[in-house]
Amino acid sequence: MTPTSSSVTYKSPLHEMTQTTPTCLWNDSAAIDELTYSIEHGAVGATCNPVIVVAALKKEMSLWINRIRALIDEHATATEDQIGWQLVREISVKSAALLKPCFDLHKGRNGRLSIQTDPRLYRDSRAIVEQAEEFSRLAPNMIVKIPVTSAGIPAIEEATYRGITINATVCFTLPQCIAVAEAVERGLQRREREGKEIISMGPVCTIMVGRLDDWLKVVVEKERITIDPGYLEWAGVAVFKKTYHMFRQRGYRIRLLSAAFRNHMHWSEFIGGHVVISPPYAWQVRFNASDVEIKARIDNPVDPKIIAELSKKVADFRRAYTEGGISIDEFNLFAPTRRTLRQFIAACGDLNSIVRDVMLPNPDAA
Repeated sequence: MTPTSSSVTYKSPLHEMTQTTPTCLWNDSAAIDELTYSIEHGAVGATCNPVIVVAALKKEMSLWINRIRALIDEHATATEDQIGWQLVREISVKSAALLKPCFDLHKGRNGRLSIQTDPRLYRDSRAIVEQAEEFSRLAPNMIVKIPVTSAGIPAIEEATYRGITINATVCFTLPQCIAVAEAVERGLQRREREGKEIISMGPVCTIMVGRLDDWLKVVVEKERITIDPGYLEWAGVAVFKKTYHMFRQRGYRIRLLSAAFRNHMHWSEFIGGHVVISPPYAWQVRFNASDVEIKARIDNPVDPKIIAELSKKVADFRRAYTEGGISIDEFNLFAPTRRTLRQFIAACGDLNSIVRDVMLPNPDAA
């Protein structure tokens, strides 16, 4: 980290943040041009999942069409799904290579490409761990996404014990984050008792702050709740900040990551924290063109009046903000979890469709 100096010229606000604070930038995309831009502005990580792969293929199909055809020819009996997931692997490996110098510099804590396990496995701990092991071997700087579902928690512990650096995803609440942190601690402690290495591991726990906000806005409309609409923009921020300070107090060895951006506060309010922000490329361009001052805000509390009003009127905010507000057995039932899993699973179908159009072209389309 470089000391702040009026004589230093930074490329952008995000670049300034990465150089003057402990807050890290990751790129919420595996598209090569977008990741390259992000690295130029200080990014030290990136992410990939079926949704991102579909977007990358649509954006960069000219770079991948011949490879898709080759995979189809090479694997004569492979299904669309098998070819699609091979593309996930290859796009992830290609992006991981761009981050490898950073990985070497940071000795494993940063410089990782986050690859997501198949979201359809969300109920099967054993299957999640098996795929996490395979994905972790694709490149030395992989970090593997595991959903924070009822089955995901034991999978996170076991994967951590096996030396896999994890990124807990499909996560929106303080109770989920605490369950993740405790699972990671159990996995790390098991490794330590056996004298296994942990220093190069860099686990993170994602909070999809904007997706929590999205859902609470739906609830307010459904239940005809009257509340200052601006308060709903602070819900995810409040959960993130409370979780961050609890993690610090308890000494958990896992960083928080902010994802699912809906406004600049999902970045600016977390500056100064030992956290990761992971905006999509479009939001990075927007932030870099902004006049948001780069200063530490992570310790600035959310207005207690906002928290009190949200807690009083919106039950799902109370559940998300309160330790024990949701049990592990209830994780799969929480509405943002169901909404997000459905989107991720649907993206698997979208990926299959892209492969199908190459494998079995529609004769009526021409």
